[in-house]
Amino acid sequence: MTFYLSALILGLCLSAMGLGIFITMKIFRIPDITTDGSYTLGAAVTAILLTARWPLPAVIVVTMIAGALAGVLTGLVHTRLKIDALLAGILVMTGLYSVNLSILGRSNIPLIDVPTIFKALAIFDRPIFNELWVGLLFLSVLVALLAYMLRTDFGLAMRATGNSESMTRALGVNNDRMKIIGLAIANALTALSGFLVAQYQNFTDINMGIGIVLVGLGSVLIGDALIQWLGIRRVWLQLVFILIGCILFQSVLAVALSLGVNPNLLKLITSVFVLAIVGIPRLARSQQA
Repeated sequence: MTFYLSALILGLCLSAMGLGIFITMKIFRIPDITTDGSYTLGAAVTAILLTARWPLPAVIVVTMIAGALAGVLTGLVHTRLKIDALLAGILVMTGLYSVNLSILGRSNIPLIDVPTIFKALAIFDRPIFNELWVGLLFLSVLVALLAYMLRTDFGLAMRATGNSESMTRALGVNNDRMKIIGLAIANALTALSGFLVAQYQNFTDINMGIGIVLVGLGSVLIGDALIQWLGIRRVWLQLVFILIGCILFQSVLAVALSLGVNPNLLKLITSVFVLAIVGIPRLARSQQA
């Protein structure tokens, strides 16, 4: 039971990243690879500030600002230099590896004896229930804030930019600015995932973000498949199903490990699983046509 609860908690911690990828991929139609770097950036900043005994609210703010700056950089490279969004993300992600290593000063930092968010908000005797409660609290607040933002005039302009840039340009919306802001918000959420995961696993490692974009992508695709299947139109419900997709994705990996699959094959299983999510529906549609 504890094993599956751990998978659930990890899914919750990664859900902030899933929401960020939902913004870039489903709203702006931008394949943002910056995720790999901004996720580790959030964890690195968290580790340094927590070991320096900074207060948790300040750590959260600085971590999200750091992630947002990474997103802004990708947005500027894409919009100002007119470089393809995928290549812009790869360039920034590559540069962030050195930045993260410089921040950490070494390959990893343990967080065993530092005050974490899970300890600060503890209300249960068992640590695993505190981790579950904190994860649910964070994601509830994030979903509520994002749902509200996407229903404002600014949020509607963001969504319209992703649907039709020519229309929003005719309405006086600065599409480049919207993309930069969207990438900033998405990577701030990704950095927040790094903040949560680093404290959940009690260490930050320079390589913890390698391939994490695939996990986020798979989670969003699962959530999007459920959204399309159920015909969900309400924004807040779509965000909730993205969270469900993140949890289901981690649950599949947990089941694979519980069945005795070699942990060294976990990345391969992740890739095959995402390929199945993307490929099977397309094959079904092509056969129907």
